[in-house]
Amino acid sequence: MTEPGVDEPTRQRWVLGRRSISRPDEIAYYLACAPLGATVADLVRVAGCRWKIEECFQSAKDECGLDQYEVRRHVGWHRHITLAMLIHAFLAVMAVQEREKGVSRPTHPTSWTSPQPKSVVCWLLNPATVLHAATTC
Repeated sequence: MTEPGVDEPTRQRWVLGRRSISRPDEIAYYLACAPLGATVADLVRVAGCRWKIEECFQSAKDECGLDQYEVRRHVGWHRHITLAMLIHAFLAVMAVQEREKGVSRPTHPTSWTSPQPKSVVCWLLNPATVLHAATTC
């Protein structure tokens, strides 16, 4: 691929295939456009990050209401997304702090926040810790 005003290509196109370990007959393909210096290892690392990002968004949808906004205006949508992702980051920090403290009995948030089923990536937090942190902020 060449950029406008440049005669030599600056990027290359790749097709990356990923075989499932549990089902070897399944192959997922990725189309990629990368700088000329990119290696296969770089592409594999970036493609692998996709799952972490998808888990993060799924968790934010399930636990923080990321998908619960009916878009009426662009500004309101941005505010909602920003607040939901801020809450998601707060929960991540709280979960790490509890793990570092060695909390023995974490409580799953579905027992005190919502009757809806949640994803596998739910936070394991002690409600008293979350409420205390929210009141001290």
